Amino acid sequence: MPVLEKSLFLFLFISSFAMDTARGFEPNSQREADRVTALPGQPEVEFRHYAGYVRISDDKALFYWFFEAKRKPDEKPLILWLNGGPGCSSVAYGAAQELGPFLVRSNAPNLTLNPYSWNKVANLLFLEAPVGVGFSYTNRSSDLEEVGDRITAQDSHSFLLDWFNKFPNFKSHEFFIAGESYAGHYVPQLAELIHEGNKKASKDSYINLRGFMIGNAVLNDATDQLGMVEYAWSHAIISDELHASLRRECNSFEGAGEGKACLPAVKAFLRAFQDIDMYSIYSPVCLSSLSKSPRSNKLVAAPHLFSQHETWHGMRRATAGYDPCTEDYVKRYFNREDVQLALHANVTHLSYPYSSCSEIIRRWNDSPPTVLPILKKLMKAGLRVWVYSGDTDARVPVTSTRYSVNEMRLRQKGGERKKRWGGWRAWYYREEVAGWVVEYEEGLTLATVRGAGHQVPLFAPDRALALLSHFLGDQPLASSRFG
Repeated sequence: MPVLEKSLFLFLFISSFAMDTARGFEPNSQREADRVTALPGQPEVEFRHYAGYVRISDDKALFYWFFEAKRKPDEKPLILWLNGGPGCSSVAYGAAQELGPFLVRSNAPNLTLNPYSWNKVANLLFLEAPVGVGFSYTNRSSDLEEVGDRITAQDSHSFLLDWFNKFPNFKSHEFFIAGESYAGHYVPQLAELIHEGNKKASKDSYINLRGFMIGNAVLNDATDQLGMVEYAWSHAIISDELHASLRRECNSFEGAGEGKACLPAVKAFLRAFQDIDMYSIYSPVCLSSLSKSPRSNKLVAAPHLFSQHETWHGMRRATAGYDPCTEDYVKRYFNREDVQLALHANVTHLSYPYSSCSEIIRRWNDSPPTVLPILKKLMKAGLRVWVYSGDTDARVPVTSTRYSVNEMRLRQKGGERKKRWGGWRAWYYREEVAGWVVEYEEGLTLATVRGAGHQVPLFAPDRALALLSHFLGDQPLASSRFG
């Protein structure tokens, strides 16, 4: 190495060491090996970010992307973000399209800096789980036949324990989990594992879990299905006759047995959404994708009655705000060799291309019909629980979320007004109604986000960040326009 280059290398190394020491961080060789320094198209930023693998067994490794908070990361909480599917990537969706600091917004080589990134208020960790999702991999093909809710939660928990060993300076930080869609299963199931593990944990393995927040979340099959039907009818997507047939023949989805006409009615229901985006009913669809060959039968979150139909699996997922083709741009970006090299990804040279949702997981082995008992258990244990809903989503619509939350028979806050009209009220952001909210004595907050689709941080990034800030601060959402 020439003398000048060697001197520059030493200067940068010492400067990095000094910066870590000044912030109270002990330099960690494992962590520094994962530091991302030359991501193609990345704008200049002052915060650090890291990406790479955490091995959770001899055969399995899960991929992560971690962003320090923009300011004072040593003082900020840590959030783990999970996307659902099941089988969809938190990097391809959460990080690159929704709430990460660098967004893929076109086919252009440069990334867009997100002014509403969640790392403005927290340290932000994205995980691709289970194996077979994104860059996460296994050396045993049989592992791909075993995935389901249980394995996903166990592997994610193992990942966290090992990740904290790689980033020990974050062990004492307040820790929260957030996610959307089928993460309505992932998030509380992982939180329960952490909660139970903490009861017998040593100081080194204790995780400082304080709560979780889930958006447009799959929670309870019966009420989720009923809510989908009611939302489609109330938004003029299905006819009076089809609505009546679904309610009658499917026994209002209460598990009392299905009539002969239930399955044909469900097929007709799904066909009603084929020409629009079910995940954001007022958004355009990506026309360039319509001319391509049909997509393969990917796993998409659905209650059992809907998911048994091929029509369901071919439906488009949430599109990306003002440009509905963003998912295509994201796949192209993460399939670039220079991007993978910068992110320390695809080190085993996977035999399949990167995809937003797994193309190699063919079966999901276990998915309980409800997670409501877990929510009640963790609220009773004192964890902060917020559930939010973008109100233009027809996949897990606000009607489903309200029906599901009502199943828990919680007690609303609201004082004297609540006795007559309930605790439901508007919440405000920048002097406009941002949505509606109700709080419960047991520790749950249910909020809607006005005009947002399934991916709330994508469609309403400013209000999503405001929602997060109030959640982290354990503060009620603004109750007046000028307050």
